[in-house]
Amino acid sequence: MSKKSDKRVAVLTSGGDAPGMNACIRAIVIACEYYHYECVGYRHGYHGLLQQNHKVLHNADVHNLIQRGGTVLQSARCVEFKSAESGRLAAQNLDQLGVDALIIIGGDGSFRGAEHLSHYWQGQVIGIPGTIDNDISGTDATIGCYTAIETAVSSIDKVRDTADAFERIFLVEVMGRHSGFIALNAALASASDHVIVPELFVSEQASLDTMFAEINHRRDAHGSVSYIVVVAENVWPGGLPALTSALEARTSIDVRPVTLGHVQRGGSPVPQDRLLASKLGAHAIKAIKEGVSGVMIGEVNHQPVEVPLQALGEQHKPLQVFSVDTMHVLVNATNPSQP
Repeated sequence: MSKKSDKRVAVLTSGGDAPGMNACIRAIVIACEYYHYECVGYRHGYHGLLQQNHKVLHNADVHNLIQRGGTVLQSARCVEFKSAESGRLAAQNLDQLGVDALIIIGGDGSFRGAEHLSHYWQGQVIGIPGTIDNDISGTDATIGCYTAIETAVSSIDKVRDTADAFERIFLVEVMGRHSGFIALNAALASASDHVIVPELFVSEQASLDTMFAEINHRRDAHGSVSYIVVVAENVWPGGLPALTSALEARTSIDVRPVTLGHVQRGGSPVPQDRLLASKLGAHAIKAIKEGVSGVMIGEVNHQPVEVPLQALGEQHKPLQVFSVDTMHVLVNATNPSQP
């Protein structure tokens, strides 16, 4: 491939897909044209980089793309990319293609891969946070998290209708891996009655005691009413089946579990994710023009930030205290037994 542009920029999407990844790819391609750079897309994440599976991206390729979910470059998890051999092969492929800078859109695992690559390749490496979990420190939000919350809230609203009709307890499990961001915000936005997140989970017994007290108080005050619990995945030992059995045994009420699963990854990105993706993608190309490397492009207080990739693994992103306090007040306002 002859190199005619000022720079050649490559982009790939890695790990779990997130709504807004396509919007970010679009912004990168258009910003590259603005700065007279050529843009190359690697398919299937780091696998495509190792297999030299790529295509040149032009404006026409990203036309009418901003509203589409998923990623046109496809994504994958690449365990073998951890090896030194893979790092050297990736560097060789990038040099062979004449790539000056590589942008990785993904989560923490993808960023570990980016940092790994930087030990073997001298080009610029830039990360953009794309994950529904919003578990990346150094940025207020990650691409896809707003759409995932919207999907969860829409599903919980529908569950509420049938829960009210039968006055049942419903358990709704949402994604988040080790982060309670989706669960907490979906519970707040849907006016759910209880939320279980890894950051605040103490023990099975403590959680059961709290839910039992809340259910009893509300039924004493209002009679038989529904009760919605939002549960972050991987928190409850034994998962939703174990929690369902424990609650039914404790309350003698019909309990129904609902796992939303991968539906939260799909769908057209909401405007917040389109805006975030567009801003981060365009700023990444600006950073490349300025010679920046080894950073993640994020947003804090509506301003772009550049966070060293190396520092990301050393930090854990906490839940927002404001949201935690709000949930506590709104849930316990009708339960005088709580402080």
